[in-house]
Amino acid sequence: MAKILFYEKPGCINNEKQKHILLVAGHSLQCVDILKYPWNQDRLLPFINGKKPEQIINNTAPAVKKGSLDPGQLSFSQAMALMIEDPLLIKRPLIEVDGLCIQGFESNMLKPYLGNWDGSEDVITCPNLQTISCDDKKRGDK
Repeated sequence: MAKILFYEKPGCINNEKQKHILLVAGHSLQCVDILKYPWNQDRLLPFINGKKPEQIINNTAPAVKKGSLDPGQLSFSQAMALMIEDPLLIKRPLIEVDGLCIQGFESNMLKPYLGNWDGSEDVITCPNLQTISCDDKKRGDK
């Protein structure tokens, strides 16, 4: 089985599910905090090269959710610069395995490493997007 370098946001529910899938498939993981890693262009480019900004930016990042950042309005180099400045903007996970640099858990390059996982569980969509606010809970809304 493979040794996988897994760049994650600690505490991310989906990153935890994704790591579990890889571990069940028999791989060993070395996990790295994507927010603390010292990103630069040379290091980030292999994961995102050839993709559009809309494909490489984390659409659940606060700046995107608030509407203050529109990935569709960015050039590739602008998107990369922003992600280096604020790694929360990097779509995750980033995975290094067998000489491959993979961004996102839906990449076809990752399929050989997923073992018997059938893909039926959504491990991409952030479950925190569907949470109830504290104000809604106080009112009894669901």
